Amino acid sequence: MNGQLPRALGLLLGLALLTVASAAPPAIAQSEINYLLGFVGSSGCEIYRNGSWYDSKSAQAHLRSKYEMLAAQDRINTAEDFIETAATKSSSSGQPYQVRCRGSEAVTGNQWLRDVLARYRAPRPTRGALGTDASGPEKYLSRPS
Repeated sequence: MNGQLPRALGLLLGLALLTVASAAPPAIAQSEINYLLGFVGSSGCEIYRNGSWYDSKSAQAHLRSKYEMLAAQDRINTAEDFIETAATKSSSSGQPYQVRCRGSEAVTGNQWLRDVLARYRAPRPTRGALGTDASGPEKYLSRPS
């Protein structure tokens, strides 16, 4: 019986560690989500949530806290999960988030972040003969280098 106790404790510890390990999204998703959160914070755009407009730093902090809570519950496995679960609408009111950048019309937070994610994932444009890239103007802000 004494030999079974350490084995049972080892099994419980292993299950506890497995639960903690599964709470974090895969590395690629974490990288993309961190990029999205950084983009929100540095965008200079305003985010509409529950009847008020917030600056980009406040929005970033709010979305980061929602992300951490949902990731701990193992509810986020992809950047799309983050957008849909944390960054589309208010958990308390159900109202969709809106984003407006530099005096432009507001768009849904969902669409804004999906566009940002698509540009982040897009292959880098090749350089033209005169050293200019072929991508044209960015819709919101420039891509990472």
